[in-house]
Amino acid sequence: MNVKIEESWKAALAPEFEKPYFSALAQALHAEKAAGYTIYPPGNLIFNAFERTPLDSLKVVILGQDPYHNPGEAMGLSFSVPNGIKMPPSLRNIFKEIHDELGVEMSGNTDLTPWAEQGVLLLNAMLTVRAGSDGAASHKNLGWQQFTDAVIRYISDNCSGVVFLLWGNFARTKKVFIDTTKHYVLEAAHPSPLAGGAFFGCGHFRRTNEILLSLGRTPIDWKL
Repeated sequence: MNVKIEESWKAALAPEFEKPYFSALAQALHAEKAAGYTIYPPGNLIFNAFERTPLDSLKVVILGQDPYHNPGEAMGLSFSVPNGIKMPPSLRNIFKEIHDELGVEMSGNTDLTPWAEQGVLLLNAMLTVRAGSDGAASHKNLGWQQFTDAVIRYISDNCSGVVFLLWGNFARTKKVFIDTTKHYVLEAAHPSPLAGGAFFGCGHFRRTNEILLSLGRTPIDWKL
């Protein structure tokens, strides 16, 4: 299967693309489109996280659950929406935490591409979703989690010193795929307002940069 994904990831994940579940996943997406459903993000952005963060630049992984399901929001990067789109509540809380930790005044830009281009893999566990208010987690059983679990395992096995930020109970379930003797795992409540503010004070953005500096790597400029 000729999957259109960034070349370093294409080579790393080649075995996954040959497995039956991935063919079934592609067929399911085509079937939904043929049935008249709108799927987010657009096809050219499904693998945007990989495009923006090639393997050799990888420093940090921020794991989300599935893409936003309203028009114009999903762009293939977890928690990110294009500039000009109303800021989602979780992203607003992420920015508040950055401000409180680092004293950084955020611009209001909601496109997190600058983070991705510094080595932050903004990975959703499900890479697509059906449009509409009933679309949340609508593709959780298509096979995406098998694929993204394989991504996490590949990073764990073949990289070192990657900082994983696991926010919320769902993201924390992925810790089992990470070798914590080689990598750093920071856990916190989800930034959603539904978590009642438990995300605040996690210190993850400062701590991530402290870890990167201790490894001799360039820290992330979180300011947008």
